[in-house]
Amino acid sequence: MSKPLIVVTGKNGQLGSELQLIAPSFDAQYDFLFADRAVLDLSSNDSIDNFCAEHKPAVVINCAAYTAVDKAETDRDAAFQINAVAVGKLAAYCKAMGALFITVSTDYVFDGNGTSPYLPSDTTDPINYYGASKAEGEKLAVTNNPESIIIRTSWVYSRFGNNFVKTMIRLMGERPSLNVVGDQIGAPTYAADLAVAIMHMVAQKAAGNAHSGIYHYSNSGAISWYDFAVAIGELIQSNCTVAKIGSEAFPTPAKRPHYSLMDCISIIQDFGVDQPDWKESLAVCIPLIQK
Repeated sequence: MSKPLIVVTGKNGQLGSELQLIAPSFDAQYDFLFADRAVLDLSSNDSIDNFCAEHKPAVVINCAAYTAVDKAETDRDAAFQINAVAVGKLAAYCKAMGALFITVSTDYVFDGNGTSPYLPSDTTDPINYYGASKAEGEKLAVTNNPESIIIRTSWVYSRFGNNFVKTMIRLMGERPSLNVVGDQIGAPTYAADLAVAIMHMVAQKAAGNAHSGIYHYSNSGAISWYDFAVAIGELIQSNCTVAKIGSEAFPTPAKRPHYSLMDCISIIQDFGVDQPDWKESLAVCIPLIQK
């Protein structure tokens, strides 16, 4: 008898790569298909239809996204198709077939004017187009499939792909000093921790857990990018000096929220996932990057 199929989109991204690492421990329960753009092109509605009809997944974990935040300001059609339209189509397929749909969203759906951690129920008001396209994807997912699970996350890093931690390690090896923004507050997310949380949620749903909707997940703690850089420097024993600057000293095409800390209590209460401390997870990841 064939096992239920879990399809993971965005196989080459940070989260998709981490899910590939832990998938073998779930081989007894599931078959996995990790899809890149060559297999499932989210920029093509026909590709989505044909893929779903052929493979008939029991679970879709959508890790694929248009993540070039600054480029999205001008490349709006592509960002909207991948972050919104494709999400809605995958959600509708899962609704029609009785499959579980999990999609990953972002803290950038908020305007950053908050002063206490954002709740999943708080009003979204993105200040850049990337955030706007992801917010629209959330709406389409819920509209097309009320049983969708949406996981907003923030400041993702891992041993894979390009991310802040890797950039800091490289620059600290090249330069005597660095300027890092100190007035944007949030929490980092080690993609390996998020991958474990997602697979725990899949297992919970298979066991009859009825919860669905919008959830937040990051590592615990609240820091600035400057704090993050300082911690990276300490862990790699760098002699590079890190100076704190304001966002205005580092202008970007897309605005960033000044405060995007998210309250993660509901995902812990509803699904019992672990939320490691950000510094503990950073200490786990850095040796893997340095290898």
